[in-house]
Amino acid sequence: MDILAPVSSIMTTDLLTVNPKDNLKVVKEIFDENRIHHLPVVRHKKIVGLISKTDLLHFLKGANPEKEKVRNERLLEKFVAEDIMTKGLAKLESDDRINVALEVFKENLFHAIPVVDGEELKGIVTTYDVIKALSEEKVKII
Repeated sequence: MDILAPVSSIMTTDLLTVNPKDNLKVVKEIFDENRIHHLPVVRHKKIVGLISKTDLLHFLKGANPEKEKVRNERLLEKFVAEDIMTKGLAKLESDDRINVALEVFKENLFHAIPVVDGEELKGIVTTYDVIKALSEEKVKII
């Protein structure tokens, strides 16, 4: 992997997103039905937050799936994405280099960084994207 290549070369662009006012039932359904761990929260193509699967699990923490099913359903319908989303986001531009993303991952506890052009969300780069790019790299025999 060329760490000086732009993050756009490894970022995920086929994104599922939610609106800040979508209830958490929608968020849970997206996580349950898709193999994703980070869900951008957007308003008119502008990213305003990010919800991780861990954020949702912490919100429901301590709930017994069997005994608390009704309670959880009420919570998921009562609260909305903006209630649990992370708002203070690190962001990258699509032409920022991969090494910049690596520094952000190394210095912070982030596992996903939204990629924007101006205000518009264009993609997301995750630690998984980095691992995937490394694993797909061809081995050079000297």
